[in-house]
Amino acid sequence: MPDVISFSAMLRERSSQAHSTSEHAGFMSDLMSGEGTRDDYIALVAQHWYIYEALEWAADRMKHDPVAATFISDKLTRLPALESDLEFLVGPDWRDEIEALPTTRRYVDRIRQVGTMWPGGFVAHHYTRYLGDLSGGLFIGRLMARRFGFETNGIGFYIFEDIADPKAFKDVYREQLDAAPWSDDEKERVVEEVLLAYRLNTELFEDLARAKAETAA
Repeated sequence: MPDVISFSAMLRERSSQAHSTSEHAGFMSDLMSGEGTRDDYIALVAQHWYIYEALEWAADRMKHDPVAATFISDKLTRLPALESDLEFLVGPDWRDEIEALPTTRRYVDRIRQVGTMWPGGFVAHHYTRYLGDLSGGLFIGRLMARRFGFETNGIGFYIFEDIADPKAFKDVYREQLDAAPWSDDEKERVVEEVLLAYRLNTELFEDLARAKAETAA
């Protein structure tokens, strides 16, 4: 009898290619390799603010749902850190200086849509963002700190002060995914939503590269 793969393992396997495509997108690859500039990093932080404002707005609406609530934790909240980062990087008037790119607006609209009516879809976006932040995101934060001379100001988004052991936290999160009372059809819908989240993330990097090219032209 073949081994039964857990939902969290299946989700990871099904999304691995999309994850790889996203993290190797040109804009992000340049930023990671040292070809990106401080302004490129600031542009990324600005788009993150819109995404996490929507995600944490959705979390507030999903906190009473019996399934979605198990994934929501104040330890993951990123919006205050993003706002502190933008104040440091852009200045006190940062809200007047940033603008959502087209893909960011679509991304935000999708998060808000599922965040009001579909717990599984909300969890898909929650999983894609926060588990990524607790994995490659921690590395990105250290890399940006070295590259641009940041200590904590400017990279607060990547610092999870309340999560002492990210691996243990992610293990529990995956156990919660495996315990979610979803039918096979619902699990498939959640996987498809995770893939959509990765596509939106990749398209955001393409938008950022396009905006940079237009500025340089």
